[in-house]
Amino acid sequence: MSVDIGASKQKSEPNVVPLCDILLVLLIIFMVITPVMQKGIDVKLPETQQQGEGQGPQGTSAIVLTLESDQKIKLNQDFVDLNLLENTLRDLYQTRTDKTIFIRADEGLYYKDVLRIIDIAKGAGIEVLGVIPERYKTGN
Repeated sequence: MSVDIGASKQKSEPNVVPLCDILLVLLIIFMVITPVMQKGIDVKLPETQQQGEGQGPQGTSAIVLTLESDQKIKLNQDFVDLNLLENTLRDLYQTRTDKTIFIRADEGLYYKDVLRIIDIAKGAGIEVLGVIPERYKTGN
């Protein structure tokens, strides 16, 4: 004999409404925070021009700052002491309206050495800084 005591035909289903609310709130939070977290450097890509192999920037007013493998610095073709570089650049760019410089470094140098030169150039008031992407070896 079996006794059937009020067998219920109730189905237990989880309530998903609070879960959906929480997910929507998290989605909104991540959508708001994501643009704030993006950091970077503004890069202005140059327009391409056909140049011969080994040529630097064209134009008579282009100033090229070269960092040699022995840490010597050349401003166009003149050697400049590292301690005098900022003052030399400041004097040179004081009267110029185009405050653009191009930096070229030996391929064997550490990145920190090139960044130090970039910082000095920015400290001298140079507004636009271009990096020459061609491989450069001192003496070539």
